[in-house]
Amino acid sequence: MPRTTPPRPVDVALHFPELAPMTRTTVRLHPRAGAPATADSSIGGPLLWPAHEPWPACPEHGGPWQCGVSPGDVRLRRRILAEAWRRPREEGADLLSSEERMTVDRISTSSRIPLDGPVAMVPVAQLYAADVPDLPCPDGADLLQLLWCPFDHAEDYLPRTELRWRTAADVTDTLRAAPQPSVIGNDYYLPEPCLLHPETVTEYPAPHELREELAERIEAWEDQHDFSYQYDLGVAPGCKVGGHAPWSFSDPFPMVCAECGSDVRPLLTIDGSEWDGGSGSWRPVEDACYTGLHFLGPANATQLNIGRGYSLQLYVCTASYDHAHVQNMQ
Repeated sequence: MPRTTPPRPVDVALHFPELAPMTRTTVRLHPRAGAPATADSSIGGPLLWPAHEPWPACPEHGGPWQCGVSPGDVRLRRRILAEAWRRPREEGADLLSSEERMTVDRISTSSRIPLDGPVAMVPVAQLYAADVPDLPCPDGADLLQLLWCPFDHAEDYLPRTELRWRTAADVTDTLRAAPQPSVIGNDYYLPEPCLLHPETVTEYPAPHELREELAERIEAWEDQHDFSYQYDLGVAPGCKVGGHAPWSFSDPFPMVCAECGSDVRPLLTIDGSEWDGGSGSWRPVEDACYTGLHFLGPANATQLNIGRGYSLQLYVCTASYDHAHVQNMQ
């Protein structure tokens, strides 16, 4: 089923023509629980990976052990909680049985788990250009893949990410089973398999990026209306390709390519929630009957969480796709 973003409550550029040149299109990915294959664009699904190509691992997280939880246990806990929430129970009754509670409590406690080498990276996203309009790709490539290390890294308290661009037709001998990490440091970095429903929408910059005078006029105008520029009219929430940066807890700061000093541009945003209490106007029409924010709902299908409900943005150099990408959290 496609996902359709409702029209914005007002065409803000009619009231503030200065915004018109700042519009950008972005592709909202709308991940929903499913069973993706290697031929599908997905979050948390299997990657189209050449059998001869080594699977990436994190050199900072190796043996003989790491403190964390096993991916199998994380999925078991999610399954127990999902089944518990779906079954009927009397008012005041415990959500979990005593046996289920013991299992969930055990899984929720980190422990030392043996390793025989560096931690294998986790597949996060796979995007085919045929599915995602205007997907940025090097010449000849038509597939973007994102993997990350499922541990926080000290430099920015984010997972270390790795990007791969491919030409799908060149992958003829595919990897049958990708290596799985025996331990992950953060269960929020293990995505549930989701199929994507890409949709192109128009957005405007976050208020943090506007001239102070314009931002103040918009704020005064907001006071007369029942919507918010930041949450209803500016940057689209959720997982998306391209578009504007979702500046939130920090003011914008310059980001450039570390290798050549060129500008960088937004490539991909990974967000644990497609909408929240402030950005509910972006909830797709097809999900209109779902008004809550329960972890089993469509807004949280990936089961990811960056920081404390923030998002991870990846940027690429405007001069060369071969240069290392830049990442940020907002």
